[in-house]
Amino acid sequence: MTDQFPRKKKLHILHKTANFPCMCKALLISIVIPTFAIVLSACKGDSPIDRYTQKKILVLGNSAEPQGLDPQIVTGVPENNIIRSIFEGLCVEHPSKEGVHMPGAAASWDSSDDFTEWTFHLQPNGQWSDGTPLTADDFLFSFQRMLHPNFGAEYASMLYYIEGAEAYNKGQAEDFSHVGVSAPDPYTLNIRLKAPTPFLPELTKHYSWFPVPKHIILKHGTIDQRNTPWTEPEHIASNGAFTLKTWRFNDYIAVEKNPRYWDHATVKLNGIRFLPISNQYTEARMFFNQQLHTTYSLAPEMIEYASNQYQPYLRQETYLGTSFIRFNVTDPKLMDLKVRQALALSIDSQAIIDHVLKGGQTPAYGIVPPTADYHTPKVVTFDPERARKLLAEAGYGNSKKLRLTLLSTDKEVSKRISEAYQDMWKKHLGAEVSIEQREWKTYLARMAELDYQLVISGWIGDYPDPTTFLEMWKKGDGNNRTGWSNEAYEALLAQAEQIKDPAQRLRTLEKAEALFLSEMPIIPIYWYTSNYLLHTSVKGWHPLLLNNHPYKFVDLVQPTQP
Repeated sequence: MTDQFPRKKKLHILHKTANFPCMCKALLISIVIPTFAIVLSACKGDSPIDRYTQKKILVLGNSAEPQGLDPQIVTGVPENNIIRSIFEGLCVEHPSKEGVHMPGAAASWDSSDDFTEWTFHLQPNGQWSDGTPLTADDFLFSFQRMLHPNFGAEYASMLYYIEGAEAYNKGQAEDFSHVGVSAPDPYTLNIRLKAPTPFLPELTKHYSWFPVPKHIILKHGTIDQRNTPWTEPEHIASNGAFTLKTWRFNDYIAVEKNPRYWDHATVKLNGIRFLPISNQYTEARMFFNQQLHTTYSLAPEMIEYASNQYQPYLRQETYLGTSFIRFNVTDPKLMDLKVRQALALSIDSQAIIDHVLKGGQTPAYGIVPPTADYHTPKVVTFDPERARKLLAEAGYGNSKKLRLTLLSTDKEVSKRISEAYQDMWKKHLGAEVSIEQREWKTYLARMAELDYQLVISGWIGDYPDPTTFLEMWKKGDGNNRTGWSNEAYEALLAQAEQIKDPAQRLRTLEKAEALFLSEMPIIPIYWYTSNYLLHTSVKGWHPLLLNNHPYKFVDLVQPTQP
């Protein structure tokens, strides 16, 4: 999922670097800390959060106004946070254990020995929020809509694990009956995969696999029609623990407990409010003013302060994500690999972490975060001397300046990171890079249309496997957004699909990543951390690698003073 914000478990990094442009710490502390002290002293007693807690309504900071609420159109983290509350896939996350699959729309499931054929048995009492039964036919309709060539779902490739799905999506096969999904009865869903996929239950937790209401969508348009009014509060029907109640643009989105949800008795909250707060400092002030239960993120300067003064509120957790810069390789200047390499080699990721982010991130030398089993190829380094030589070989120097534009979102931290890149490229290469900041929807649209030269990007894993970071770089993938493709790269991914030995499969994926990095359609910058504030009244909220907290298990109790 697309994201742009710094996160992950705090590491004690001792690396020292030269002075770096950043906000004056003394000035920040002189302004912010007294303000927080006043706010905290004033929030004793019956605060907004006390009242929301009594009503069991969770209030969340959610970074940006969502692109939409159609699970088959959106691609971002803010949208995911809302959609997971009102829709549900075949399986759901365990509230505290990684890799444990719990019943969702499916009561149970089983597979063949080689993990290519799966059967999901749906909840017998599953239904949409308007009372219409939820059946296997809804899943067939959803898969067909997601893969329909005319629909143009950017996440369609998430379903390419299904036999025949890619051919249908690319218009190479017109009959959807050739796609490996079927429904022998209303409450049984069969899925036939093109290769062994033992992690299919994990995939079904992603919103690209969620069911959408056939009877509502067809009431407002055709199967391949985008952006119809079916997701508006007065029209929508959903199958999750909550239903959409109110959507006030640039104010909040409110969902309420779904009385028709199959596991209604487990749900403890009566509702959730998602607030599109783009400014991290505003969000922090609202939290300390007892107006939020949790923030989306935490401004870098606030991390140390919160750690020292309000430790019970601070959360610093592992997060499966990578920050990087995309190149538009169709741009005349960036078609040259040497230019891309020069720009990459002149970025000092450790300096950015130490002086701008301050959240314990780790410098990234690849796109896939390393694990004990997966060894990320170490291709990208900081080497300004080599960068200057490469840029000179590409024909740039004092007599011919390299001039580019960097696109980012309109977040304050994005501005400071952009300025850091700008300064490094100026210092090490003499390159002149201008900065364009755009709000979330415009930023996504311009990236999708390749209307940029350089763009600050981020990717959060959709499931815990290297392919969640590698598959999207295939030709035509809706999340590629670079103009780059390579047949040898795709051949390695296809080869890895058929390998049954886990270690051998990972070695093949490592070769694919090494090839990808050697052509450098992106610059890996750092691996994410999750730094945020969580009110002590929130219970049942545990660290999770993908940060997809299942709201049905969350509860609110009267807060206690830390």
